[in-house]
Amino acid sequence: MIVFLETDRLLLRQFTVDDGPLLFALDSDPDVMRFINGGKPTAYDVIQQHTLPRFLAYYETYAGYGFWAAIEKASQAFIGWFHFTPALDQPDAIDLGYRLCQMAWGKGYATEGAGALIHKGFTELGTQRVVASALAENHASIRVMEKVGLTFAKRYQYDQDHEAVLYVLNKEDFMATLCGER
Repeated sequence: MIVFLETDRLLLRQFTVDDGPLLFALDSDPDVMRFINGGKPTAYDVIQQHTLPRFLAYYETYAGYGFWAAIEKASQAFIGWFHFTPALDQPDAIDLGYRLCQMAWGKGYATEGAGALIHKGFTELGTQRVVASALAENHASIRVMEKVGLTFAKRYQYDQDHEAVLYVLNKEDFMATLCGER
């Protein structure tokens, strides 16, 4: 097990080829997938042939960036994942995201993991800007983004039926807060 980051209650580790069943269980929960694709499960073969290989490819392509399995330290249970990856549409930004099992909701794990990734990005990895998006109706994810210091940047049309929001945090703002200037 290659641990990327440790917090008080979480281990964020690299995914392995054996993690397909964990991802399948996570993506099979309609409530977990509600704000991703309307609640549809991801087929196991899609996870094995596309999702997991894409996650694993990040470790060889990007030093310090990728998808990280979230493990609850107390129980050693897989509770979901975080991503901290180069943003596709913004070359100067790192995209932050998370997907957690229902049993981990409401316990502060999303805030704890996201905050730790942001801190590591700005203080160790050379990250200059962090962005995160959520569907406008996903109030829980938006609240996590706000708790970790991201601020509202814009609202946009995600698809025909949904609006989304973009939140942003620049390194200078993070460092000013870290140093107590704000």
